[in-house]
Amino acid sequence: MTVPLSVSRLEALLESAELLHSSLDLDDLLRHLLRSVMGRLVVSRALVAVEREGVLEVAIARGVRGVSAGQVFDRVEAERAGIALFVPIGQETAPVGVLGLGLPPTGRVDEPEVEFLRALAGLAASGIENARAHAEVQQLNRRLDRKIHELKALLDLVRALTSIEDPDEVAQLLGLTLAGQWLVARYAIVAEKPGHPVVNRQKATTLGWPVTWWDEVARWSEAVRVEDLPEGPARRTLELEEIEIVFPMRSATGPVGLVALGARPGGRPYTDADAELGAGMVAQSAVALENAWHLREVLEKQQIERELMLAASIQQGLFPADLPQLAGCDLAATSRPARQVGGDYYDALSAEVASPLSRWLLCVADVSGKGIGASLLMSNIQATLRALLGREASLAELARVTNELLYLNTPGNKYVTAILLAVDPATGWCSYVNGGHNEGLVLRASGEVEWLPATGLALGLFPGMRYDEPTLTLGDGDVVALYSDGVTEAQNAAEEEFGNDRLVAVVRRTSSEPAPRIVSAVLSAIDAFAADAPQHDDITLMILKRARPATQPR
Repeated sequence: MTVPLSVSRLEALLESAELLHSSLDLDDLLRHLLRSVMGRLVVSRALVAVEREGVLEVAIARGVRGVSAGQVFDRVEAERAGIALFVPIGQETAPVGVLGLGLPPTGRVDEPEVEFLRALAGLAASGIENARAHAEVQQLNRRLDRKIHELKALLDLVRALTSIEDPDEVAQLLGLTLAGQWLVARYAIVAEKPGHPVVNRQKATTLGWPVTWWDEVARWSEAVRVEDLPEGPARRTLELEEIEIVFPMRSATGPVGLVALGARPGGRPYTDADAELGAGMVAQSAVALENAWHLREVLEKQQIERELMLAASIQQGLFPADLPQLAGCDLAATSRPARQVGGDYYDALSAEVASPLSRWLLCVADVSGKGIGASLLMSNIQATLRALLGREASLAELARVTNELLYLNTPGNKYVTAILLAVDPATGWCSYVNGGHNEGLVLRASGEVEWLPATGLALGLFPGMRYDEPTLTLGDGDVVALYSDGVTEAQNAAEEEFGNDRLVAVVRRTSSEPAPRIVSAVLSAIDAFAADAPQHDDITLMILKRARPATQPR
C-alpha cells in the first residue's frame, strides 16, 4: 500500500529532483543521488548500481567494504557488507539500477521514508536515462567529429596528390600525412614499378627492398596488424623494425609496394577506423603513384620521340640533297628507314680532287643494328668516306683504311657492309669493292645478269683486312642496282622474301625507263609484295643507268 508523502517530503523530493536533473553527466547525477539519500537518512553505507549491457554494475559506493565501482553488483555480498535496504531505480520489473543503503543510527527506515526513496529513485531513473541519452549523443558527436576530421585529412591528401607529378614526392606527402595523423615516429614507404627507380622513403626504419616475402604481401588485406601475421620472415622482419600495422599498396595491375607504420604514442592501438582511414590514404597514394609513373613514361616517350625526330632530321641531311648529274648516265636513289632513323646510307661523291667530274664514287652501306646507334655509325661512315676520298690511291685502299678507322672507333659488335662503285660516266669504266654487302646487280642491255659479289669482309669487323677491286665496263642501256638487304629480304605476311629474282624481274621490266622510275617501280613492287606485313629493315636502292655508248675504256 502506497503511503502519501507529506508536504515536507514532497518539498525535499522536488529539491532533490532539481538537483538530480541539474546535470546530464551520469556520474554527477549518481553522486548527487547518493549524497542526498545518505544525508537525509544519516547512513554511512550506500551504493548505486546501474545496468550496463544487461548487467547491474556498481557505479558508486560509499562505506561499503569490499564493494567498489566497476564490479558486478552482488546483492548477497552487499548485504554482507552492511547494505540492508535495496530500492530499485525505475520500474521494479525492469530497473535501470539499484540504490542500496545501510541502516541509519535508529536501526530502521520507516515506511514514509521508504516511499520517499522509491519516489526519488523513480526521478533518478529518468535522470539516468537522460544522462545516458546525452552521453550517447556526445559519443556520436565525437565519432562524427573524428570522422569529419578523417575525411578532411583524406580530402586534403587527395587534393595535394593531384598536383604532384613525382613519385618520390607522393611518398613524401603520404609519409608526412600518416605521421601527422597518428604521430608515429617511424614509418616506411616502399614501392616499385618495372622500368622506374624504387620509391623508398623511411623514417627510423631500415626496411630492405625488395623484401623476400613479397609473395606474402600480395595476399594481405588492405590493412594488416603485425600481431595478426603468422610466424614467418615477414612478421620477424616487421617486428625487428618495430612496425605495428602494414598497408599493401596496389595498382590496377597488382601490388606495387607497402606502407608500414610504427607504434602510436602512449601505446595506443590502431583501431579499425584507423586501419580504414590508413587504407584509404594508401589507396589514393597508390593511384597517384601510378599516375606519376605513367606521366613520367609519357614524358620520356615524348622526349625520345623528339630526339628521334631530331636524329631523323639530322640523318636525312646526311644523304645527298641532290644526286649529281653524270654525263652519259642516269642516277637515282632512295632510302626508306624501318624506324624513324635508320642505319642505311647512300652517297655519290666526286672521286678525284684534280678532276672532280671524271670519276665518281657511288656507295650504298648498311650499318649493323637499327635505331639511334645505327644512325650514329652511319654518320661515322659518311664522314670517314668523305674525309678519305681522293686521298687514297685506289678504291681497295680506301676500303682498307676505312675498315681500320671503323674498327678502332666502333664497338666490337658494330660493323658496316658497303658496296663502293667507282664509275667514269664518260667511258662506262667501273671498279668496285664489296665489303660483305649484298651482291650488286648489273643488268646488261642484252638482258644478261651479272652480280658484284663480296670482295672482302664487312668494314670495321676485323683489323688488317684487304679488299679486291674488280673492274667492269657499262655499255649503253646497262643498269646497275646497288641496294641494302632491306630490298631483297623484304617479307610478306607468309614470311616469304622479295628475293633477287623479283628484283631482277622489276629492273628488267623497267630497264628502258629513267633511273628514278626504276627506283619507284622496285619500291612499288616491294610494297605490293609485302602488302600489310610491317617493314622490318631499312630499304635503300641506288640505280645507275648508262644512257649512251661508252667511249674508250680505261
